[in-house]
Amino acid sequence: MKYVVLIHSNPQPWGHPTIDHTPEGQAVPAEQRAVMDREFDALLTELHETGEFVVAEALASPASSTVYRWDGDHHVATDGPFAETKEQLAGFFLIDCATRERAEAVAARFAGPGDTVELRPGMVFDDERLGADDVL
Repeated sequence: MKYVVLIHSNPQPWGHPTIDHTPEGQAVPAEQRAVMDREFDALLTELHETGEFVVAEALASPASSTVYRWDGDHHVATDGPFAETKEQLAGFFLIDCATRERAEAVAARFAGPGDTVELRPGMVFDDERLGADDVL
């Protein structure tokens, strides 16, 4: 089953890793940060070794985005960010786990100072209409 781990953050200035650019992340003592870095590296190694890692991408600043909307009979483009919200999508990891419980355990390990992590299952596409409960 595929799941996307969405990382939401508000780094100022925008940058990656987000922990380097949030007040919460910058407040982490160097020794604790070194431990967190090793734990994150171990998580990525584990996901690669188990075959659960699919792809990941850090995203550029929301200010660099373009938003497209439908306005009656045509598309309208506006400069980003898309939402009037403090936290923006900073990046994502696509994982492929055998169970939701495993995906939840993995997603929890992505949560760090100044970030909010969302786990969302992918949907299955086939010849039938999909409902809200149809997930990978």
